[in-house]
Amino acid sequence: MQNPDFELYDSVGRDADQIAAACYGIATRDDLLRWARRDARTFLADHPLPDKPLPSPDLAPYLAALAAAETPAEVSAVTQHLLDAAEPAHRAVSDFLLAAAQRQGQNRGAAKGSPPKLPMEAASRSLSVLAIADEADLTTLRAEYDPAPTPNLPPPGHARASSGLPPAPPHAPPAGPKPGR
Repeated sequence: MQNPDFELYDSVGRDADQIAAACYGIATRDDLLRWARRDARTFLADHPLPDKPLPSPDLAPYLAALAAAETPAEVSAVTQHLLDAAEPAHRAVSDFLLAAAQRQGQNRGAAKGSPPKLPMEAASRSLSVLAIADEADLTTLRAEYDPAPTPNLPPPGHARASSGLPPAPPHAPPAGPKPGR
C-alpha cells in the first residue's frame, strides 16, 4: 500500500489543508513545522527558549477609559497612551524580524518576496501598525480642531465680489469662417 496521506479519495479524518496538499503531493504547514521541530530538538536543548507566550498587556484600563471617553480629545489621550505603551513590544518584534532577515547576509541581493526579504517586510509592517493608528487618531483630531476651510463661493447667479483675482475671461466669439475670407 502507498503512503496513506496520498491515497486517492482517502480524505476521512483529514482537514482541508491536508486534502489540498495531497492533491498536489506537497507537505502541509503543519507537516513543515512538525519536521522542523523534530530536526531542531538538539539545537533547542542547547539553546532553551521560554515555552510560555510573551506576557500580554493588560488592556482593561485602556478599554475602560475608552468606554468612558466622550470627546475626540479623550479618545486620543487613551489611544496615544496605548500606542506609547505598545511601541517597545512592536519595536522588539521588528528588531528580531530584521535580524532574522539579515542573518548571514541572506537578504543581500535577494529578490522581493523571497524568504530573506519577507521578514524585513514583516518588520516594517509591524511598526506601520502603530503609525496607521496614530495617523487615524491625528486625522480625527484635525477634523475636531483644525477642519479644512470651506471655500467662500457666491451663490449661483450672483456676481463675484472683488477678491483680487483677475476677472473671468470673456466669452469666445462664435466659431465659423472669419470675415473677409
